[in-house]
Amino acid sequence: MSRLSRSLLAAIALATACSRSGAGPRDTSRAASTAAGSVAPGGLASDSISQRADRGRILGDSTAKLWVIMASDFQCPYCKQWHDARFTQLMQNYVAKGRIRLGFVNYPLSQHQNALPAAEAGMCAAAQNKFLPMHETLFATQAKWETLSNPVPMFDSLAAAVGVNMPAYRECVSKHLARPLIEADHDRWATAGVRSTPTFFVGGQILAGADADVGAAIDAALARAAKKSN
Repeated sequence: MSRLSRSLLAAIALATACSRSGAGPRDTSRAASTAAGSVAPGGLASDSISQRADRGRILGDSTAKLWVIMASDFQCPYCKQWHDARFTQLMQNYVAKGRIRLGFVNYPLSQHQNALPAAEAGMCAAAQNKFLPMHETLFATQAKWETLSNPVPMFDSLAAAVGVNMPAYRECVSKHLARPLIEADHDRWATAGVRSTPTFFVGGQILAGADADVGAAIDAALARAAKKSN
């Protein structure tokens, strides 16, 4: 079972659009309760690449009680827009301070020709505990690789620059060893009805779009948790 999957309480459907804005936060507590404890699709339990990549794409203190999940597509321009505007603040204010655990879910959209190989590059780097720097450089260089007929050489260069072991990375990419985890992201998150990227799961809410105020949703979730504990 995937560590990220095992730790989450909801599922998200396959995204079909890259969205500037969403319809606002929605309550997903019912979906959360029905999905809790379910098993990830086959292939993850015995696949060490998937296990390592799954661990590698989780950021933050393991004792943090609030999970924040971002479903993203490395080629989605609105995912990059949200990332460039808000990701550093999210990391500094919440992840670095041990207030949340942040997990990344792959939603490479079919209309983005290089989204799937980018996701594979990200997860193969994650298997070597290099997810965060690869995540950052994939978004930073999106305009350079999004229209390439073969982005793999560029992804190889990016991976080398962030310090991965290149023979192991190339084997992971060439044999598509991270593909089961990427496909499991879709299958695992297939019931909550999300239709766009980026999409965020914060406590019992789903927020969609590049204008999603994830920080405000986190603050509200943390305040609710503190109130319950008093």
